Amino acid sequence: MANIAVLTSGGDSPGMNAAVLSVARNAAYYGMSLIGIKHGYNGLLGYSDNPEDSYTKLNLDTLLDIADLPGTYLRTARCREFLDPAVREKAARTLKQLDVKGLVVIGGDGSFQGAMRLCELGIPCIGIPGTIDNDLSYTEATLGYDTAVNVCVDAVRAIRATSRSHDRPHVVEVMGRNCGDIALTTAVSTGAEIVVVPEMKWSVDEVANRLNKLISIGNTRATIVVAEGCWASMKPFDVYKYLLPYGKQVWENEPMTSNRFASVLKRKCGMVEVRDTVVGYVQRGATPTARDSAFAFEAGAMAVQLLKDGIGNQVIGVKNARTFHMPIEKALQANRPFNKKLYKLVNSL
Repeated sequence: MANIAVLTSGGDSPGMNAAVLSVARNAAYYGMSLIGIKHGYNGLLGYSDNPEDSYTKLNLDTLLDIADLPGTYLRTARCREFLDPAVREKAARTLKQLDVKGLVVIGGDGSFQGAMRLCELGIPCIGIPGTIDNDLSYTEATLGYDTAVNVCVDAVRAIRATSRSHDRPHVVEVMGRNCGDIALTTAVSTGAEIVVVPEMKWSVDEVANRLNKLISIGNTRATIVVAEGCWASMKPFDVYKYLLPYGKQVWENEPMTSNRFASVLKRKCGMVEVRDTVVGYVQRGATPTARDSAFAFEAGAMAVQLLKDGIGNQVIGVKNARTFHMPIEKALQANRPFNKKLYKLVNSL
C-alpha cells in the first residue's frame, strides 16, 4: 500500500493534529505517500475549483510543527450530503483517482458511518475516535476528551474560588450534547455538589430542593455542573411562566438555558444571586494533554500498520488503558451504560 490519505471530520477535538502527525511519521517510516483531505469528507466532493483547496500532499517538513497545536491543520466540517449513496460513490471515485489505497478517518460517530460506507465501496478505512464528548461507547476514551475535561476542571476550580468569596451558587455548563461524561468527570474531579446530564431524567424542583438542602447546612456556594444536552432530559418546566412575574426578559416557548436555570434557582432558593458560566468552545480549542497526545501517537501508528497489512473497516479505541482495534460496524453497535452509581453519589453527598 504505497499511497494513503487522512482526514479530520465532524467537530474538532484536541489531539487531531497529533494524530495526523503520527499517521505521517508512520507512513514515512514504511515508505508510504500521504495525502491530506481538507474539510472532512467535503474535500472529496469537488466543491472547490482549485484541487489544492481540497487535498494536499503531506510530509514531515509540513507537519512537524503542528502536533501540539489546537484545532486541526486539515480543517474539518460536517457533510450531510454524505448520507446520499451517490455522493459516497463520488468520494470513492476521487480517492481511486488519487490512487489512495487506504484512508484514516479521525472523527466521531457520523464520520465512522461514512468510513464504513467507503469500505463497502472498496476503500479500506481505519477510524480514530476524535470527539471531545466521549460518546463512542466501544472505547473508554476518545481523542480530545481528557483535554476537554481538564479545561472544565480548571474553569470550575476558578469559579468555585469566586463562589466561596461571594457565598453564591454557580451553574457551569460544559459540552456534551448526548453524553454526560465531561460533566460527570468534571463534577467528581472538583467536588461539585450537583451534576445534570442528558442520560438521566431530572427536574428543576429536584435540583432546587438539593440546593436548598445544601444552603440549609451552610453551603451557600455550591456548584451545579450541567451538560449542554441536559435540557432535553429535563422534565417539563415553563420557564417563561415562572420568570415573567419577576420581570425577567424571556419569551414564550423559549428553551431552558444555563442563564435562565440560574435565574430560576436564585428565586426558588432565596439567594441574592446565582451566577452561570458556559465553558464553551475553549474545550475544543485547547492544547492536548499528555494523555490525548499519547493516544494520538499510538492510534496513528496502529492505523498505518493496519492499512500496511491490508486490513480495513476497523476503528481504534482504548480498553483497560490499552490501544486496540475492532470492526467499525461492531463498534457502532456497542452500548456502554452511563455510570448511574457515580452520578447519584455526586448528587447525594
